[in-house]
Amino acid sequence: MYPAHSPSAVVVAHPGHEIRIHGWLGSMRPRVFILTDGSGRVGKSRLNFTTAYLREMNLKPGSIYGRLTDSKIYTALLNHNFALFLRLADEMAESFALEGIETIAGDATEGYHPTHDVCRLLINTAVLMVNRNDGRVIRNFDFPVVNPPDVCPPELRERALWLTLDENSFEQKIAAARKYYPELVVEMASALDGTGDGPVKNFLELRATTDAAGVERGLDMFRVECLRPVDQETPDDVWLRERPFYEPRGESEVAAGHFDRVIRYREHLRPLACALREHAERGA
Repeated sequence: MYPAHSPSAVVVAHPGHEIRIHGWLGSMRPRVFILTDGSGRVGKSRLNFTTAYLREMNLKPGSIYGRLTDSKIYTALLNHNFALFLRLADEMAESFALEGIETIAGDATEGYHPTHDVCRLLINTAVLMVNRNDGRVIRNFDFPVVNPPDVCPPELRERALWLTLDENSFEQKIAAARKYYPELVVEMASALDGTGDGPVKNFLELRATTDAAGVERGLDMFRVECLRPVDQETPDDVWLRERPFYEPRGESEVAAGHFDRVIRYREHLRPLACALREHAERGA
């Protein structure tokens, strides 16, 4: 069940993630925060497409909107330049407090891409700071960015927010995705039907989060939107049950000469999680 309309925000790592919860965006009218411009390794920003999409949806960007590149995030992680992330968390928390944000939805931690997981760490830190400093509770939810949209642990299903789009809303969602992010639609569709050979397909096969029924549903699975509640008091590293996908993928990128070093969970993401948690507990 969805909460009554209240000041809300969506926080994502890359332009295009927000369209996964197109129905929720239309219902809640959130501020939209985006960490990067989506340029990736090719250096081509997707932010202008997101700006057009938000304009069509009559949504406003948040204070952090395409400010960084993945390259800057990678460099900061590899060099343990955590001050960058502490400042982002502070700014995010300040924005949430000033705008009276009551509900937040953002990227889930999936171990697929380090920037996605950094985004989740920043959200959790900002929410924790506002909750402790202001004495109130922001409702914090995540949603799958790469996994099928209805993936939800059994223990969270009753507390999750579920929305099943009607035919008109679903058609609008897919039309918007094809209009503004056609390459993302192609990548996901090919991963689902088995014709692709990109990282999304490899990730889904490795994690076994989609099956024959999911493949048969194809893009129709995006008719469902599921936002799962995030436990603020749970340590940020308990999700790690296996080696994150971004490590072997990073090793392949280094071997191909695209990068010099591999971002690793225990060397880079976990220390960042600890630094952010300590920062929040100091009441910054």
